[in-house]
Amino acid sequence: MLVDSHHHLWNLSEVHYPWLMEKGATRFFGDPTPIQRNYLLDEHISKLEPFKFNASVHVQVGAKDGWQEAKWIDQIATNSKNWKIVQVAFCDLAAPDFLDQINKLSKFTSLRGVRQIIGRAEKEDTQTGTNNLLYDPKFLDGLKHISKLGLTFDLQLTPNLYHETGILLQEVPNLRVAVCHCGSPQERTGKYIEAWAEKLSKLSKRENTYCKISGLGMFDKNWNADSIQPIIEHCLDQFGPERLMFGSNFPVDSLYSCFSELYLEISQLIPEQFHKKIFAENCRNFYRF
Repeated sequence: MLVDSHHHLWNLSEVHYPWLMEKGATRFFGDPTPIQRNYLLDEHISKLEPFKFNASVHVQVGAKDGWQEAKWIDQIATNSKNWKIVQVAFCDLAAPDFLDQINKLSKFTSLRGVRQIIGRAEKEDTQTGTNNLLYDPKFLDGLKHISKLGLTFDLQLTPNLYHETGILLQEVPNLRVAVCHCGSPQERTGKYIEAWAEKLSKLSKRENTYCKISGLGMFDKNWNADSIQPIIEHCLDQFGPERLMFGSNFPVDSLYSCFSELYLEISQLIPEQFHKKIFAENCRNFYRF
């Protein structure tokens, strides 16, 4: 059975998500209006189960209170019988109360890792200043601490940050890192992809860094097999079939395609002999299912 390594759930009456409640605001991935509604596990299962998925990783998604979101997901995980779900929660690694945050989160049996976004898109990064985390010694201390706890780190960033991030991660050699969304390549021209791939090597050479084939519609709303094929080929070349995982990034990527289209197109671009690893085993091992 297969595993979705990256998706989101939300219930607007259970957890407050400022970006989902803000009407009329366009995000770097487009207009979120169609997904500004509840998206619950039963709906996600209904999309994936026909393709023999039976497990998934929930990734934090901008809740005002990360602990409240993690608590809600842990309750879902506890009550889910036929679908195994674990989570990557938000924790501010550079916050003064970081230890209190991570200690509270660690009580959830579904917890497997942490995500604190460094880069979304260059325009948003300029506004949020999240990329300054790379130069914050407290952030590095936080990474070291979660590494000692055996937790993973989901790394969302943009290509202009690969080099500095690669240097930072040298300080935490045992931390298992998952690069979200193939590192968010933002253009599809041949020249851009070649430059992106060269930069990506700064991250892919690190033994404990994996990569998620996910979120490729966020910067290419009209994506097709031809436009994503070079990205997948470069990821296969650099990470190999042992360090790649498939993720739907639903419901965000549902803005650009239905799940059947997404899954079938990507699966056809990956050699069949690698399917078992990329669509199941690597994720199960990385997130300790």
